[in-house]
Amino acid sequence: MERRRATARHTPFNAQAFLDSAGIAKAVARYARDETIFVQGDGCRHVMYIRTGGVKLSVRSKRGREAVVAMLGPGDFFGEECLAGQPIRIGSATAITPSVILLIDKARMVRLLHEQRAMSDRFIAHMLTRNVRIEEDLIDQLFNSTEKRLARALLQLARYGKRDNPIRVMPRISQETLASMVGTTRSRVNFFLNRFKRLGFIDYQGDLPLTIKSSLLSVVLRE
Repeated sequence: MERRRATARHTPFNAQAFLDSAGIAKAVARYARDETIFVQGDGCRHVMYIRTGGVKLSVRSKRGREAVVAMLGPGDFFGEECLAGQPIRIGSATAITPSVILLIDKARMVRLLHEQRAMSDRFIAHMLTRNVRIEEDLIDQLFNSTEKRLARALLQLARYGKRDNPIRVMPRISQETLASMVGTTRSRVNFFLNRFKRLGFIDYQGDLPLTIKSSLLSVVLRE
């Protein structure tokens, strides 16, 4: 009995299957690469779940300067600020690859979280993981070099350390977007990409997408 319980605890919760069984999969939207999902200031009425593809979350200042907040992939939720009573989107979301997104109405999501413990546990775990990532990003910006920040961003985009198999070939993302993520200039991103290539940490031919090798982790771990 104890062995069966231990196995159940370590079995990953399949949010996709759960949402499908709950009838959520009927609200599906498909987005092309670089297509806008929502923009800063839009009404906030849905929680969203990435079935396939990737999403960039960003904010823009009054002067028009954009900062990339997060890059998300399959299995991630976003837009959950509506659950806290936020009436408008505080940032923008853009598909970075062709993406299939499930749209979950706010009232239905609240009902699911109240009625379904498995779904509630999965969602809380997602939020805690997101908070940890935000704290790590802040520490990264404050204390690490541009080289380390870029290496970490590339590993995150390759889903390094995820329970599912990390991808090795990144989606096509511009060097300008990488610069926004890292907090530097495009020229510095290009400089370090070429350096990583010479060292054998990545492989690309003049433009993204690129292939990430696990040896890139050595840059992040270097004192």
